[in-house]
Amino acid sequence: MAKTSQDFIQLEHEYGAHNYHPLPAVLKKGRGVYLWDVEGKRYFDFLSAYSAVNQGHCHPKIVKALRKQAKKLTLTSRAFYNDSLGKFEKFITGMLGYDKVLPMNTGAEGVETALKLCRKWAYEKRGIPENEAIIIACENNFHGRTITVVSISTDPTSYKGFGPYTPGFKIIPYNNLPELEKALKNPYVAGFLVEPIQGEAGVYVPDDGYLKGAFDLCKKHNVLFIADEVQTGLCRTGKMLACDHEGVRPDILILGKALSGGVMPVSAVLADDEIMLCIKPGEHGSTFGGNPLACKVSIAALKVLQDENLAANAERLGKIFRNEMKKLEKEHEMVEIVRGKGLLNAVVIKPKNNKTAWDVCIALKENGLLAKPTHDHIIRFAPPLIITEDQLMEAVEIIYDTLKQFK
Repeated sequence: MAKTSQDFIQLEHEYGAHNYHPLPAVLKKGRGVYLWDVEGKRYFDFLSAYSAVNQGHCHPKIVKALRKQAKKLTLTSRAFYNDSLGKFEKFITGMLGYDKVLPMNTGAEGVETALKLCRKWAYEKRGIPENEAIIIACENNFHGRTITVVSISTDPTSYKGFGPYTPGFKIIPYNNLPELEKALKNPYVAGFLVEPIQGEAGVYVPDDGYLKGAFDLCKKHNVLFIADEVQTGLCRTGKMLACDHEGVRPDILILGKALSGGVMPVSAVLADDEIMLCIKPGEHGSTFGGNPLACKVSIAALKVLQDENLAANAERLGKIFRNEMKKLEKEHEMVEIVRGKGLLNAVVIKPKNNKTAWDVCIALKENGLLAKPTHDHIIRFAPPLIITEDQLMEAVEIIYDTLKQFK
């Protein structure tokens, strides 16, 4: 007998760790901007695996690269050279304008790599005394789930119960240049780690000029500007990088998620020689980092972003989407605020009659659109960047009709 959605949900509940609270949709297939559940119902995907599938589900060019390489060689470890890594390194550094890249697997690994790199640079190049380097981070950040990363979180859900915490960090308010300037007066500060837009916090877009101002302050104090573009990078916000909106070139750039088009875990840290070559053989690495399969997949994923002009599509359709959502802001009492950039957007929901953002997302699912709340009262809307205007407007109608149910 064919298994139902509830059967699969029960299977996960019985045998898997309870560290997620998924929306009750059991997905079986994905193509482009659509997902299908095990019963065959089709949905618009407006989460894009937290921006990992910017190129759409199962993009044929990325899947082709995966299949071709998977038949030849998947993993060697970095104990040996392979014929794919150098090609990937040349492609991504040339595309983004850096001397070197250090490939890893997950976004959190990318962040950890950047933090280690910053500290090593601080001791070797800045002359900061060993074990005294400080890295500044922002309130309400989300950089992953490792012990060090949760040590800089201000969200109790992320850090509570996981101490003792890693020292060496200073937390300041986001989008606050005077507080950054004050913190930078400490001569032991080595780096400033920041999300150009705080995604998990609810798509908080900083004031115009914040990133450029922060970058200039870092330059003034000889501090590394470290951009976590794991979610905001690779065309999601309407530019190749969110930092590009203000002409900022991070000293250390962290990428992940869409670097493989959602086909496999791939992340990367980019920097110039003066920073990257501080790490010597044996001091950092990963068995799977830079594996041949990941390299070929990533080149294909990056080419799709370029060839299909996905940054321009995100910029154009993002404006249309926010304009449509702002109509709801005026018309619907549950819609409090609309914000975003490109196709990374959020709608802040005001609870009504005990109905919350979760209830709205359940209703959206029933009506054929998948989105997920963050922090109970915010819904992120982030479709694959290959979405067309017609598809976008069809999805907007679903959102409109769903919210009418809560009038």
